[in-house]
Amino acid sequence: MSQDLTQQWLTEIQSLKQQLAELLRDRDAAWESAQKWRKLYNTEAEQRRTDAQMSQQAIASLKAELQKLQGREEVRLADGTVTAIQQEIEPLKSIEDLQLKLIAVIKERDRLVQTLKTEQDNHAQTRKSLTTALGDAIDRLTQERSGEEGQGGQGGNKY
Repeated sequence: MSQDLTQQWLTEIQSLKQQLAELLRDRDAAWESAQKWRKLYNTEAEQRRTDAQMSQQAIASLKAELQKLQGREEVRLADGTVTAIQQEIEPLKSIEDLQLKLIAVIKERDRLVQTLKTEQDNHAQTRKSLTTALGDAIDRLTQERSGEEGQGGQGGNKY
């Protein structure tokens, strides 16, 4: 009788060891999966940061150009720039020529304003997409963690 009881305990201990080994494998697989997701997220986040930085540089450049076109340039123009502008204006001999040049400049300004607005919209969309992706990643990680805790001793590998 004592030997049967000992055998049952040994069998139970062996079964528990196997379950523990399975759970450890499941945990390791979940950890590896989380590491892969973390790496993918970091890669995507870095790309988004790079894109956002490039967009910010483009926006800053377009804003500076817009300010120049609107005559709000705070920096004094270099003599070479003034000369170039004078050379461009000099051939305009009539009011009609001046009006045509003014129309061309206004069209260019409007195009640049629209380009700036498009860049700003794209920047906002990128920020929104990145925020959504981050939220989804956090939700998924939370679900995976709660799923691991909920499995407890069941030993099933969901990965």
